[in-house]
This record gives sequence, C-alpha cells and structure tokens, in this order.
Amino acid sequence: MRETIVIGEVLKPQGIRGEVKVRPLLDDIADMRAFRRVFIGGAEYKVLSCRSDAQAAYLALSGVADRNAAEALRGKAVEALRADAPALEEGRYYIVDIVGCTAVTEEGEELGVIEDVLPAHTDIYVLRGGGREYLFPAADGVIADVDVEGKRLIVDKKRLGEVMVEQGKA
Repeated sequence: MRETIVIGEVLKPQGIRGEVKVRPLLDDIADMRAFRRVFIGGAEYKVLSCRSDAQAAYLALSGVADRNAAEALRGKAVEALRADAPALEEGRYYIVDIVGCTAVTEEGEELGVIEDVLPAHTDIYVLRGGGREYLFPAADGVIADVDVEGKRLIVDKKRLGEVMVEQGKA
C-alpha cells in the first residue's frame, strides 16, 4: 500500500489570505479536520485551520499567505500520510486503494482496471476494459470483495451487468 493517500483536490483560492477550496475525496468532509499536515505538489504544508460546508473544505496552510500562492496550488492533488488518516470501518476503503485494482468476476474472469472512483451518494466506479470505458455504482451486491493487497476488486457478474453502462452510451 502507498504511504500517502489522496484526500482531495485543490479547486481554487478562497479569498485573499491564501486559503484554498478543496474538493474532498473522503466519505465525510469533516474527516479533513483530522489532518494536521498535507502534501501538495510534493511540498509539505502544515494545516493551520480547516472548515467545511456541504460541498468543500477550506484549508489555511503554512507558507500560503496570499491569493497568488493559493492560485499556484489550483488543480493539484492533496495528499496525506496514511498513518494520519482516520481509521475506516470494516468494508470501507480509500479511493487510492481502489484505483488501479483489476475488476474480476467471482469466476475469475478479468474485466478490466478501475481507473477512477467518482464520489457520489453511491460511488461510481470507472472501469476500462477491452478498449472501452464503463461506469457502475458501488450498489448493493455488485462488489463481492476487495483485496487491497492483491489489487483485485471481485464483482458479481450478474449484478454488475444489471447496473453497468458503457461511457458515452445513452
């Protein structure tokens, strides 16, 4: 497993004092408050303050004193040490642990690789296989098991077929 996990993405500067607006990649935005330091673009920043609303977190970071410094972080991933992350409940995983997993049916048929997880009420998984891209929700019964160490996502083929759509198809 990676030592760091991606916990968000810098969307834009917020105000004139260097605060950044972050799209969290965590189930609970409030979990952003657990991190005392983050890494953006390879640099370490101490989190001076964190507040949130229903859609975003707002971070004040050491060394980011004005809007121009915050603007330089736009679009970059916000990472944190896995050791600093709140413990997850049984059956919960960080997105960074799912991306790159090979999707396999319970019978062992390889379907492709999970390229992204789009946060939503029910996360949407992006699967690339056979030169095509598919989307499917992490709905009940679709994912049978996750093997983080083996980078495998085991799915129920029948249930997956009921909910998966090809990207770009209506």
